[in-house]
Amino acid sequence: MSDRLLADAVVVLHLLFIVFVIFGGFAVLRWPALALAHLPAACWGVLIEANGWICPLTPLENRLRYAAGDAGYGGSFIEHYLLPIIYPAGLTRGIQWALAALVVVVNLALYGWLLYRHASRRGRSA
Repeated sequence: MSDRLLADAVVVLHLLFIVFVIFGGFAVLRWPALALAHLPAACWGVLIEANGWICPLTPLENRLRYAAGDAGYGGSFIEHYLLPIIYPAGLTRGIQWALAALVVVVNLALYGWLLYRHASRRGRSA
């Protein structure tokens, strides 16, 4: 498999991970066992955003692109449409803090609802 194709696969994986971090709590409402994967992913996503760290997938992608002889992100469908979602222009520390807070608030609400629903079911069966 070419380095360019692997780099594109990393971008898709990166986007799917971000979507899972943001919206995975909704899936947990349907499949509670998924919380075992979603909670650590959400915590990681919040840590990355809140601290301004770089996700390990980013340097991996860049190394693969460099190995493929690419200098930038122009050219493919994946690069043109997905990269602006993952790496938006004008991303500031304030926006990163807001994104981290949004992930925390949404997930606290969803997990709170899940715990409430679980407790109310347990109360009815007792």
